[in-house]
Amino acid sequence: MESATQSDIAEPDLFYVGQDCAGHWLVQDRHRRLEGRFVSFSAALRFAEAERQSYHAGIELATVPMIPIIPFGPVAGEPREAAHGA
Repeated sequence: MESATQSDIAEPDLFYVGQDCAGHWLVQDRHRRLEGRFVSFSAALRFAEAERQSYHAGIELATVPMIPIIPFGPVAGEPREAAHGA
């Protein structure tokens, strides 16, 4: 049985702020264990700044499109609820 190394259990030390190919604003940690999805760059940056302070981490702007950890599309095979009109 392998034991976890210090780097495996360490807190994230860097947050990336950027957009995916569809233009959604994302914040992810270096280890891809945390992700936030936002409607604007400023909202994403505010979140990253708050998380940075909690984890004593840095922030970098992504230079290439980011890949979401959690997909945006509907779950395949799941029934979708009909929209209700007022």
